[in-house]
Amino acid sequence: MQVSNTCKMVSKRFTLLRLNAIALIAFSLPAFAQGDLTGYWNLRAPNGDGTYREIFFQLEQHGETLTGKWLGRAPDGIPIEGSIKGTTVHIATVPPPVPAGSPGGFARRPVVYDGTFHDGKITLTSIGFRGQAMTGDAERTTHEAAMPPAPLPLPHLIDVPDNGLVRTPPMGWNSWNKFAGKITDKDVREMADAMVSSGMNKLGYIYINIDDTWEAGRDKDGNILTNTKFPDMKALADYVHSKGLKLGIYSSPGPKTCAGYTGSFGHEAQDAKTYAAWGIDYLKYDLCSARNIYPSSEQNHRGLYQKMGVALQSTKHPIVFSLCQYGENAPWKWGAKTGGNLWRTTGDIRDTWESMDRIGFSQLAIASYTRSGHWNDPDMLEIGNGGMNADEYRTHMSLWSMLSAPLIAGNDLRNMSDETKSILMNAEVIAIDQDSAALPTEEFSKDGNIEVLTRKMGDGSIIVGIFNRGEQAVPETINLASIDPSFTGKKLHIHDLWKHEDVSATGNHFASSVPRHGVVLLRVRR
Repeated sequence: MQVSNTCKMVSKRFTLLRLNAIALIAFSLPAFAQGDLTGYWNLRAPNGDGTYREIFFQLEQHGETLTGKWLGRAPDGIPIEGSIKGTTVHIATVPPPVPAGSPGGFARRPVVYDGTFHDGKITLTSIGFRGQAMTGDAERTTHEAAMPPAPLPLPHLIDVPDNGLVRTPPMGWNSWNKFAGKITDKDVREMADAMVSSGMNKLGYIYINIDDTWEAGRDKDGNILTNTKFPDMKALADYVHSKGLKLGIYSSPGPKTCAGYTGSFGHEAQDAKTYAAWGIDYLKYDLCSARNIYPSSEQNHRGLYQKMGVALQSTKHPIVFSLCQYGENAPWKWGAKTGGNLWRTTGDIRDTWESMDRIGFSQLAIASYTRSGHWNDPDMLEIGNGGMNADEYRTHMSLWSMLSAPLIAGNDLRNMSDETKSILMNAEVIAIDQDSAALPTEEFSKDGNIEVLTRKMGDGSIIVGIFNRGEQAVPETINLASIDPSFTGKKLHIHDLWKHEDVSATGNHFASSVPRHGVVLLRVRR
């Protein structure tokens, strides 16, 4: 009996030791023991307008480390890296490098998601454009559901006829730079009101363009629907037209737009008819998710844009066609053949000196492709959004005008400062942009941070832009006779387009001080 009791005591102590050891091991296990996140996930985030944005991830978990792909905007997905610690989840994309030779390209910033894993789902928040937060729940899905649809056949390539529109670069306003996904019917109406009350319309600004996030899904017949932010697009177009202005809209050749809304994939002709019925005057057509379906090539991009170009012209309603595919495959060489009136030549601009400077001056290499009705588009204006100072914004306006770029404002027109108005509404600078001769700007000289650009105008005068890309104000003297030998020994009429006054030269030599990141812009004639 005594031996038996002793055995029981030893067994009990062993059991306690084993339980303590198990508890100690459990306590020291990493938090990922809650579950393996490996697999496909669908993040659905409400947009606040009756629609949801869907984002797909492929995750692989190794301990506390997460790797995988963000399945969007690239054919094979964008790599992601992250972690799970306890219930805390962190995921960030690893942006691809900028392709060599991309004009005005810039490195994309990582898209970051933070949240928690609970009850078999991951609640994630991402801070996006201009600090806007997106929150939703990611739940498990299948490989098939996460993959883009199969490609549809693209048309045999043809040269689509010129639609006869925008013989000078289009001028107007676009919602994205200031409002992004927060644009509403009310905002658009008020922008139209402000464009008229400010007098911008009298200077040529006539397009009021709604960018991404107006779309909902489709009805049972496949017709595109608007979301709750835009209850009646036809009524909105009628209102804009009543102001003597024109209305623009946005879509994509892919199934989803860049913000994850409904694109025109497989519905090009149907959507074009809808736009015409609404009275739309301008379409910005953004590549976006079509990248996931069609490999990037000139033939594929021409086919995608030609499909919509033909559809727009088939409606017999005049709609300006704006290609947006970031300068891939040199659209300045073939954009007009798709029925396009303008084509983006760069990645998205940002409201910084570095972005504007890099994009703007990169355009000189392709300036010769600009001609009446067909324009290189280095993206919209950031003037008045607050990221640059007045000298930098004057450089922005001067450079875009010398390049015959579309002048599409991106600020809030309802509360412009006098300074912003003086830049956007400088009629003398706008006249450069709108010159019907559309002759290309040329680089005359480059000396350190001073870059002198020239452009011949239809009336025989010459525009001279003296740009200071450096960090200090610089005195600069240029020999105008070296720009045009016919100026030699002649009394010249020189007008400063920002001072709005005539200035003088000593002989043929013009001297000035060019501010940091600033410009001296002259019109010179004999």
